[in-house]
Amino acid sequence: MKLVKPRSAPASPPEPSKSPPEPPASARLGWLDALRGVAALAVAMHHFGLLGKIPHTDRVPRQLDLGFFGVMLFFLVSGYIIPASLERRGDVRAFWTGRLFRIYPAVAVTIVASLLVLPRGGQIVQSFPFDHPVLSLAANGLLLQDLVGVPSAIGVMWSLTYEMVFYYFVCALFVRGWHRNSAPIAVGFASVALVLGTWLPIGGISVDLAATRHLVAVAGIVVLMAMACIATARPDLTRWGALLLGGLGLVLITVNNRSTGFETMLIFATMFAGTVLYRLEHGLLDRLPALLCCAFVVVAGVTVGYLYNRDTALWHTWTPSWQSFSLAYLAAWALFAAAMLLRRRRFPRWLSGLGTISFSVYLLHGPLMYFVGWRLQGYPPIVGPTGQAALTLGYLGALVVLSYLSYRLVEIPFQRLGRRVVRALDRRFPAPAPGPREPAPKPEAVPAAGV
Repeated sequence: MKLVKPRSAPASPPEPSKSPPEPPASARLGWLDALRGVAALAVAMHHFGLLGKIPHTDRVPRQLDLGFFGVMLFFLVSGYIIPASLERRGDVRAFWTGRLFRIYPAVAVTIVASLLVLPRGGQIVQSFPFDHPVLSLAANGLLLQDLVGVPSAIGVMWSLTYEMVFYYFVCALFVRGWHRNSAPIAVGFASVALVLGTWLPIGGISVDLAATRHLVAVAGIVVLMAMACIATARPDLTRWGALLLGGLGLVLITVNNRSTGFETMLIFATMFAGTVLYRLEHGLLDRLPALLCCAFVVVAGVTVGYLYNRDTALWHTWTPSWQSFSLAYLAAWALFAAAMLLRRRRFPRWLSGLGTISFSVYLLHGPLMYFVGWRLQGYPPIVGPTGQAALTLGYLGALVVLSYLSYRLVEIPFQRLGRRVVRALDRRFPAPAPGPREPAPKPEAVPAAGV
């Protein structure tokens, strides 16, 4: 089993084929960027209240939740890309270094800029970090806040908790050599969502502030120990670290959910189903089990919405009705499947470009919305279709410009720094020579993932 990447590995010779040459990597993966662009735009427009600004659409939000649709689309893309990224690298330490430099700088800059620019009274940063700064910094710094009973510093960061735990699971499966079992894992999570529904406890450990502090401290110790093991790049210690992370993630999603059990389990079923589609596309999984798995996950997602997303469950899923939950989930799958079928076509450059800056769009749309509301205080309200259209277009234009600047000035430089750190670690602390390589899909450019 391969835990670390050799310093130089000869490329496998291409297999002879009579099929036409594949399009370049940018064209092959443009469909994923396009999907991320749609997802980021959907979440931003959901929070901006787009559907409420369009005439005669008063009932639409109860039938289709744009925010839930966008987040589930993001999770499908992450499920498709993240395991592929790890397996392509074959190096758990390099994977985590890349992830940390991909996510943390943009999050930190967004929070700090929000604190500096926005007034306390109109602050998107929630009140809890002001009242409990150390606890909030620790939980949000781990990006586990949504599963340890601490509010996210910025609301949209809740989804990063599930992304992080998915990374835990992917690494744990990889070091055990179980990473190709995506289909039964996806079916398993979907089955738990169906059977247990709302039975799993919400905040079973973090029942009060003292218990929350203890849980955050324990989680921090486990994560630091695991990362220290992974940083050595030794196969045995890497295995320990990855399994520690996987075990922590499993405990948190089982006994200390923020949301309902069916939503949490459905999120992981969706991400692993995305991995199934990746394996299907690359010939690593037969068509019939892949399609049966995905069909089961889709049916489970729609069904749990109908069965369980009612009454008090709506408070935890942040959706207005079971229809909005189920239809948004189905729509995310339908769009992903359609884009995958059309993946060999070229997608509009503006949409793929929006996907490139989608992480900054996701993080910045909330602070910008608060900023616009703050600056418009004291002015007459903007009414009428023309005024609302102008406001929406102005907001979108400013969001794209800010996100592009964040991408160029924050995301790209820190991703480059992350690659330099990986090379420095490999020189200073070289990994032991790996054992025999296991078969892997042919390497290809993989875009940075994550919401």
